Amino acid sequence: MSVAPDTAADLVYQIFDLQRAVRCVAAASLRGQETGVALQGVLRFVGEGETRATRLAERLGVSAPVLSRHIAELEEQGYVIRRQDPDDGRAQLVALTAEGAEKLRHIEEQRTAALQDYLREWSQEDAEDTAKTLKKLTESLKHSARAKAAGPTTTNH
Repeated sequence: MSVAPDTAADLVYQIFDLQRAVRCVAAASLRGQETGVALQGVLRFVGEGETRATRLAERLGVSAPVLSRHIAELEEQGYVIRRQDPDDGRAQLVALTAEGAEKLRHIEEQRTAALQDYLREWSQEDAEDTAKTLKKLTESLKHSARAKAAGPTTTNH
């Protein structure tokens, strides 16, 4: 079974439109917070468990120097800690502090509440169907060559 070119083109447009909408929603919800979208992304992935900084950069699709600046900022705010990897002294491991875990929990609660508000006209079934479709789309895209190069993006959800 194959997707028609017009359908694929429309889907690409819808994905980019969704990305823009999500960025706008995220920007609006961040006003007055010290942790921007990029730093929240780092927190989210570090929140999945202690990881090497290089692996984190790959998953986030950023360069090592960019990630290093993000980690330094989060470390300054008390949200993450770095330590030398005991298996490879050249590598660093990054983990959330208790304060970082609390910040991440707070961010996720805010996002959940905002999305519930935005989707107040939706039925539970609509939301579940959309989540299922987005998960299927994400899984298909993960299998692309570029996604494989970036590594897995598993979540706890």
